[in-house]
Amino acid sequence: MSKTGVLLINLGTPDDAKIGAVRRYLSEFLNDPRVIDISWLARKLLVNLIIVPFRAKGSTKIYKELWTEKGSPLMYHGESVKEKLQNQLGGEFGVHLAMRYQNPSLEKVLGEMRLLNYNKIIIIPLFPHYASASSGSAMEKALRIISKWWVIPEISMMSQFWDHPKFIDAFVARANQYKIEDYDHVLFSYHGLPVRQVDKVYDDGKPCDDHDCETEITEDNKYCYKATCFATTRLLAERLNIPKEKYTVAFQSRLDKNWLEPFSDKVVEERAKKGDKKILAFSPAFIADCLETTVEIGSEYQEIFEEHGGEKVQLVESLNDHPIWIDALEDMVRARV
Repeated sequence: MSKTGVLLINLGTPDDAKIGAVRRYLSEFLNDPRVIDISWLARKLLVNLIIVPFRAKGSTKIYKELWTEKGSPLMYHGESVKEKLQNQLGGEFGVHLAMRYQNPSLEKVLGEMRLLNYNKIIIIPLFPHYASASSGSAMEKALRIISKWWVIPEISMMSQFWDHPKFIDAFVARANQYKIEDYDHVLFSYHGLPVRQVDKVYDDGKPCDDHDCETEITEDNKYCYKATCFATTRLLAERLNIPKEKYTVAFQSRLDKNWLEPFSDKVVEERAKKGDKKILAFSPAFIADCLETTVEIGSEYQEIFEEHGGEKVQLVESLNDHPIWIDALEDMVRARV
């Protein structure tokens, strides 16, 4: 009986919360030309001589805040998802988890999958919204490794799933743990990207800002990260009955001012100055809690909010291994068999 291999790919995490592991992770991540899309020499100088040496110590401190007795949340939630999805799919499938950066590496996991002689391999990068720096990089590396195999099975890839009904259902289920009417404002915070990277999506020479990305999905912008983030927000707001004036779409984790705006930390500050006392914060770009959700939103934004007169920034937990999220993945896999 033929079997289908399923490869789940997430971004990655340091092997531990020590400076050496964090330095290795940052170096591999930031040296990816799809992440920092400048010339090879400029990227090497920037990453290896400036960013990693000067940021490793501070990043290690943050990772220590994130780490639990079970290790990295991204890793243990990923392992749980892999096991639960395997149980739901059954013996006709083999489910594997790899990280784009660090471990378990794509080289190691795909090497194991090659020896299992799958009839077909379904690759699902665990990023709801396509971006060259995340989904694109994961798929490119997986294909580069597979391209060296003597026997290449049928390959199916999923580049984004921001509008999958059960993906939306899972975030709605998370949100239903809270009474939205008790909050003054709702923040939908997505990971940021350099503006130049979303502009590269378009072949017509026009920037992202000229493609109605904040209001609709079209044939032109369907792979634009900004457009799909706004579209996910519209779907969630409709399901949760959140009026447009009560929520803001913003972008976090910027490295400089030329990233997608508005910036989430600035929105939090402005809402506090306007008198808001309670903010409910979603981060639908992440399917598992991680540094950007637990620490950046849950801790750092809380400090900013309090500093300017606010009281509570309540993070809506990511999908992690929620049963509806497992159902969503099962649907994605079975639709590609």
